[in-house]
Amino acid sequence: MTKYWMISNRTVKRDGLGTSHGPLSYWLTDKNAVGDFGSWERSTGPQFKKELIRAADQFPQVDDPAANEDQKHVTLFVHGYNNSWDDAARRYLKICQGMFAPTTGLGICVLFTWPSDGLATDYLPDRADAEKSAPELADVLSVLYDWLLGQQAVAAKDSSNACKAKTSMIAHSMGSYVLQKAMQFAWTRKSQPLLVSLINQLVMVAADVDNDLFRGGETVSKSDGDAIANLTYRVTALYSGRDSTLGLSAGLKHFGKRRLGRSGLDRTVTPPDNVWDLDCTPLFKPDQKNIHSAYFEEPRSIELMRQILRGTDRGLIRQP
Repeated sequence: MTKYWMISNRTVKRDGLGTSHGPLSYWLTDKNAVGDFGSWERSTGPQFKKELIRAADQFPQVDDPAANEDQKHVTLFVHGYNNSWDDAARRYLKICQGMFAPTTGLGICVLFTWPSDGLATDYLPDRADAEKSAPELADVLSVLYDWLLGQQAVAAKDSSNACKAKTSMIAHSMGSYVLQKAMQFAWTRKSQPLLVSLINQLVMVAADVDNDLFRGGETVSKSDGDAIANLTYRVTALYSGRDSTLGLSAGLKHFGKRRLGRSGLDRTVTPPDNVWDLDCTPLFKPDQKNIHSAYFEEPRSIELMRQILRGTDRGLIRQP
């Protein structure tokens, strides 16, 4: 039975996935050695979709509205910059083990790995790679969007065919920039629908994007922030002022706004009502190194993300 799922737009090499841009490829494995390329079996797009639908169909049906938070998820994880494919796969494994364990977990998590150069010195090339990767991620989101609309039509005729899974996303660091651009592509392709949720819960972890991304508020100006807000039921940005990696990001750019993952939302503008942020600084020990990655190491941070993905009301989520 498939335990781990991976989609990539990296080139495929004999011993792994490369750092160059390539066509979408699809991978499955039931082995925990996700950083070993030999553990993965290549699939086709249609077969991958078929297997994922089949796996999600095994989720229990949740008919009681009061039990909404117990509904399982199919979650897409988009990693950040300075990640080789095997680094991304190992982080993905920790996320799966921490939040998506069989029977007791949230459901299924799928890794989307894009061609980050995997070097700390390659921030600017990685940003270009991130923007170049947006159309492929948009392809994945568009397929998901079409499938969800089809399922809504089927469920309208027979409620017993209602979807058993929510869709959600976790985007880390510059992966949030890939997501930002991909959501705009997908939204535009679908004629910019308003309030049609593609994603139930989106968690932007240490997001390397401008902190006024959602400056349009409730006004629709067809911006990237509008695309995210209108395709998502709820957007949560996790940030910390101790994130020195995002300090480097801001220093290298020399333009634009503060980083969302370091400063939180721009307080001079009002974001859409379904967008909020949470200062995670208290989660980390005073001597904690590399806050940028520690979100996926600290148990309290993992638990916080679990609550958010479950759909717990923001007023009830335990503050760090």
